[in-house]
Amino acid sequence: MSATIGRAAFTGRLLLRGHPLGNIDPLILSQSRTTFSCILLFLALLLRRGGHQLRVTRNDFGKMALLGIFGVAAANYFYYLAIQKTNVATAITVQYTAPIWVLLYMVLRGLQKPMLQRLTAVALAVVGIAVAIGVFTSGGVHLNPIGVTAATLAAFSCAFYNISGHKVMGKHEHWIVVFYMTFTASAFWLLLNPPWKIMSVHYSSDQWLFLAFFAVVSMLIPFSFYFAGLKYLEPTRAIVASCLEPIFAILIAAVALHETVRPSQVFGMLMVLAAIVMVQLPETRDTKDSDAGSLETIH
Repeated sequence: MSATIGRAAFTGRLLLRGHPLGNIDPLILSQSRTTFSCILLFLALLLRRGGHQLRVTRNDFGKMALLGIFGVAAANYFYYLAIQKTNVATAITVQYTAPIWVLLYMVLRGLQKPMLQRLTAVALAVVGIAVAIGVFTSGGVHLNPIGVTAATLAAFSCAFYNISGHKVMGKHEHWIVVFYMTFTASAFWLLLNPPWKIMSVHYSSDQWLFLAFFAVVSMLIPFSFYFAGLKYLEPTRAIVASCLEPIFAILIAAVALHETVRPSQVFGMLMVLAAIVMVQLPETRDTKDSDAGSLETIH
């Protein structure tokens, strides 16, 4: 839903009180949603537990800072830039190859074996992306290259976020991790885009109201649910469940924004989703034992 709302805001098709909301820059959208989420979460944690519960070690803070900057901030900005330059379908399809890049990282680090099932999934994902963005159509790629590049960078940021975030989650409650990620991401945005630059844009009160609402529905609530789910599900299973997001995003955008989705694009999306599911399919006992041994050696 937030992807569709963001696209409507970028294209001036979002109405508030019967009037167009006006265009909002992807940078402001990304910055405001992390900042508003951080403030709201801080107030909630302060009222619930007091400030002493927010204390973490310097080492853990550094890890959460990297997650906030290269995970949350980068993924948010590149994703919404991709939506602005292309469309929801392409942006979310390319971004959701992140599990494939996670697999490649694990193989290159020797944490998993390059089994045929995994290699097939990677190849299927790459071909699926090419089909989705129109490489094999008669006219070639018509999409904005900046948008496709941004979506790819968003996928890399998500991969980093999932790989590095899993270990941090094992030491801290998910509320604490989400707070420090949004806190460091907000601080990073303030350095790149300080308050006086934001105020010079002269957004209306309706636009600021939308940005506050958007922060809650696009970051605070989803992040809270996702990290709460990681307490009960293995990370790979959680990722598989989250892969339903592209399907819903594409359907909602098609209905609400009347975005055209070509049959070939649908086929490419299905290939990518099939690749993601293939990566998570149960493996033989020998493969699991081999991977477990590699993990033990690395640690």
